Amino acid sequence: MAAYFIAQISIHDPDGYQKYLEGFMPILDRHGGRLLTISSKPVELVEGVWPEDGIVLIEFPSLAAAKAWKDDPDYIKLAEIRHKTATANMVLVEGL
Repeated sequence: MAAYFIAQISIHDPDGYQKYLEGFMPILDRHGGRLLTISSKPVELVEGVWPEDGIVLIEFPSLAAAKAWKDDPDYIKLAEIRHKTATANMVLVEGL
């Protein structure tokens, strides 16, 4: 069953965040992740309040693959850059 990583993100240091992005895809590919969307601003707020500037949506073949990605030592090290350059709310959910 597919799993999805959803992040609401606000980038505070675009130049620094670019370094995070440069290392992101090879690690994602290693775990079978597929980037469905990355947006610096939501296209349209339908209802409520969007607490961050943008959204990232990634599909994984399984919840186990998603967890292996987030727990990958290379990703953990890379995420240190994100922690310094952006704030985010993130969740993993299983598909139907």
